[in-house]
Amino acid sequence: MKIDRLMGIIVYLLNNGRTSAQKLAEEFEVSPRTIMRDLESLDLAGIPIQSFYGVEGGYQIMDNFVLEKQAATSHEYDWILTALKGMASGYASKGLERTLSKVKSFNHTEDTPVSVDLSVAKEDGRINEQLKVLEDAIEKKCVVRFSYTNSRDEIKQIQTEPVCLQYKWYSWYLIGYCENYHDYCMFKLVRMDSLQITDIKNTKMHNLSDIKMRDNNEKIIHIKLYGKAVVKAKCREYLNGYITREFENGDFEFCFSVPEHETFWYGVILSLGNMVKIIEPQELKERIIKTCKEIQMEYEE
Repeated sequence: MKIDRLMGIIVYLLNNGRTSAQKLAEEFEVSPRTIMRDLESLDLAGIPIQSFYGVEGGYQIMDNFVLEKQAATSHEYDWILTALKGMASGYASKGLERTLSKVKSFNHTEDTPVSVDLSVAKEDGRINEQLKVLEDAIEKKCVVRFSYTNSRDEIKQIQTEPVCLQYKWYSWYLIGYCENYHDYCMFKLVRMDSLQITDIKNTKMHNLSDIKMRDNNEKIIHIKLYGKAVVKAKCREYLNGYITREFENGDFEFCFSVPEHETFWYGVILSLGNMVKIIEPQELKERIIKTCKEIQMEYEE
């Protein structure tokens, strides 16, 4: 519908700034002539669209224009509500609850075909308390300190400027700026102890879109294994890789890349027992053999 396209053009220009008619035509899958007519319609409707000529020419909406809440359709509010409900299921926040209530008041139907349940993200009371402390520190722009156990089981004292909280890989993480590295690092909350906010203010403003994560010198290894047909689904589900070869009997070769010292993927491989066999790298084969011998010795005592 034309009205939907017109609203889409407004939102696109607000989000992306100056854009050529050709780019808009490609984005909305119509001809440049149709876009020109749409822009004329928006101008007549009172939307302050500016045109620019030359190499960097195009169209943009004046900076002082504000899009009212009525710009979203009833169905779009349903999707926004679904996303907020999903976040609220895994993150206890009064601010989030207030936002959810406001969006509910805009639209009273809830007929989206999708629901999101992140209740697993709530974890235990300790994690929830850490989330509250870190959210407070981020808002106040104050440095935090904590004891941290890394993936090599080394305990270090960390001082960092908290930037944001992120839920990924089934765990909560803090992204923080470390002055001693002059870089950003990611810290898993479950590995934190003795978390505290300091009175030290952040040294700089942090722009999330410019953050590139420091790898903390964590080596990534590339693994190829041979698997029996019966564990194909489990490899896809837990090892997050891809099948490179399949055999007539259903067996397969599987490749994936992981941080060398993380525990989860190594435990998955051990749990699959003789249903999988590492092809490469050789060091991993030797590590698994050593682990299995140590386990056997422990049970034989």
